[in-house]
Formats: sequence, C-alpha cells, structure tokens
Amino acid sequence: MNAVMQSGLDEAVKLYAKGRFDDAFRSLETLAEAGDSNAQAWLAALYANGEGVEADLRLAFEWYEKAARQGHTQAQTNLGALMLSAHETLHNEADGVRWIAIAAENGDPFAQANLANLFAKGRGMRQDDAAAAQWYRRAAEQGHYPSQARLGFSYATGRGVERDRVQAFAWLSLAAQHGVGSALNALENVLSDMSVEEKRAGASLFEQWRSRTTTGTSPARLMPLAG
Repeated sequence: MNAVMQSGLDEAVKLYAKGRFDDAFRSLETLAEAGDSNAQAWLAALYANGEGVEADLRLAFEWYEKAARQGHTQAQTNLGALMLSAHETLHNEADGVRWIAIAAENGDPFAQANLANLFAKGRGMRQDDAAAAQWYRRAAEQGHYPSQARLGFSYATGRGVERDRVQAFAWLSLAAQHGVGSALNALENVLSDMSVEEKRAGASLFEQWRSRTTTGTSPARLMPLAG
C-alpha cells in the first residue's frame, strides 16, 4: 500500500473508532474499490455488521472474498466462517473449511480455533481429536484464551493428547484469568488431584505463557464457530 492509501486507511479506522460509521464507510469504500485488501476486509465487516450501511451478507461475502484472494488472513477467516454459518446461497461447507484451513496455516489464531472446532466435531472433515488438540494449542500459544480453555480440557481428560495435569493446570489457569468460568471449574477439579511438585511445575508453565495475548480484532470479526 502506498503512503497516501495507508493514510486514508488510518483515517477511516479513526473515524470508525469514534463511531462515525457513515464517514468511515465512505472512506473505506473508496479504498476498497481501488483494490486495497485491508479496506476490503473492513468494508466487508461493515456490511456484515450493518455499521454505516444497511447490513448485507451478500456484499460482505463479496468483499471478504476479494480481500481473501489477495491473501488477507483475517478476511480468509471471516469468509470461511460466513460460508459455514450462512444460510442458503452463501453456504458452502467445503469452501468454508478450505478458507479456514488456509487462514489457520497463515497463523490466524481465530482460524486455528475454528479449525480445531471442526476437527473436534468432524464437520467437513474426518473427526480427529488429536488434530483438534494440535490446532487448539497453536491458537492457545498465541494467547487465544478460549483455545487455552479447550486445550486445558484436552489435557485434563486425555482427549486427543496424553493426560497431563501440569499442562491442564497451566492452560486452564491462563483461560481462567480471562474469566472463562468453565475453565475455572475444571481447574478446581484438576487441582484436587495434583501433587505439590505438579502444582509447582504447572505454576512455572503458567508464568511462561501468561504474557501472551491475541492481537487486536479489527476489522471486526464474525462470531467464531461453535466449539
């Protein structure tokens, strides 16, 4: 992106942050039509959420797809989620899974969490608890706390991984500090079976990962797929 377009995008994002959605929409539309993938992803989000414009999932789909085909990772995630959650003509499970897998491989923790959910459910692919746990871990290590909870549950129950109370303690603690109530309940159960040495090891592992947090979520994301 050239300096002029970057400046325009920055200004549009500032307008959005101030709640001036109409002005943000007009600025983003101009940039998106000029081919900027970041503006296209933002414009898609505005259409998806009805901010500054009447909500229109079909137009959201079109702009997400334009950005996704240019390699915009978050647009790839949202496009896949839209394909999997939308009704009728926009629904395309095979392509939805494919876009989420692309975004997951490109490092987006939200896509990684969605892909893990798909493996866990066997939706659009063969059910595979081990693959689900691997993708939950990749998202968890980036600070995606719902995945930290899922990974902790996996270690606590031995689903897809070898049962490990130390790992379960660390990942459930990380999720619990973000207010995931189910993680706190599971953590209490794990703690009741842990030795003093295991608690120390778990606390040490927790400290190693506690500073990891996910990056900002703008442009706005679609709701994640249900786990």
